[in-house]
Amino acid sequence: MDRPITTRLPDEFLLEIKQVADKEHIDISTAIRKLLVKAMKDWKIKYALEQYSHGEFSFGQAVKFANVSAWDFPDLLKQHKIPINYDEEEFNEDLKTIGWKKR
Repeated sequence: MDRPITTRLPDEFLLEIKQVADKEHIDISTAIRKLLVKAMKDWKIKYALEQYSHGEFSFGQAVKFANVSAWDFPDLLKQHKIPINYDEEEFNEDLKTIGWKKR
């Protein structure tokens, strides 16, 4: 359900939002929603990367939280110069997940 909210914004900020709305040929409310969606996506990725880099999130948890594909997440790690934390235990868990059996 969509709910209306109110907030106070500086005039300069409103002018910038109006510029976005004009350039995108949309109304101000739609521009605000569009900008919020983008900001939330960016924030979730940033937070997931931070938590992953501190060992608070596993690779899978970070991917799920950031709502990105497991194929794209290594590129994000590379862009932010964050090493992949992948040890033997995680490797063995992944092998179990895909049904790989030791011979």
